[in-house]
Amino acid sequence: MIRDKIKKEMAALSPVAMLETEHAAKGYDLDVRVSPDQVVAAAEIMDRAGFFIEAVTGVDWLLEAKAAPPKPKAPSEAGEQPEGGGAAEEAAPTAPEMEVVYDFNIASELCRVVVRTRIPRDNPELPTIQQVYPGANWHERETHDFFGIKFVGHPNLTPFLLPEDADFHPLLKG
Repeated sequence: MIRDKIKKEMAALSPVAMLETEHAAKGYDLDVRVSPDQVVAAAEIMDRAGFFIEAVTGVDWLLEAKAAPPKPKAPSEAGEQPEGGGAAEEAAPTAPEMEVVYDFNIASELCRVVVRTRIPRDNPELPTIQQVYPGANWHERETHDFFGIKFVGHPNLTPFLLPEDADFHPLLKG
């Protein structure tokens, strides 16, 4: 199964977190969180396995200064599992961060893989994967437009959807 192959290769990167999920419940099979310097290597693993890039997007994890993290629900005696389960859900941010989420899919079998990375909100940049997946060019431009995330090495981060004179990123909180 392709998921096992990807899981083995991603484990060799020593990712921050990796979680297998039920496709029917989450819509993906493997959730991998890597450090920003591992993004290109993770994309190369996905490319070698025949996956295509489905989407690249951002998340702004702006924290409220005095907000306490929610307490996890304990499993009931009936055997229910606590809510959550994604790599991003397991490790809530402790500082204002941005997250970049890469969705990969393969046509030959039912398998979707999510690769995530976190970057500091005050310096939101990481390497581009455009050299591995040329189609990521537009996804990264859109993510830059909406969140202000800089993809280092990207050949053209000019506005894609916003006006050329836009001096804001509409999905950036606060």
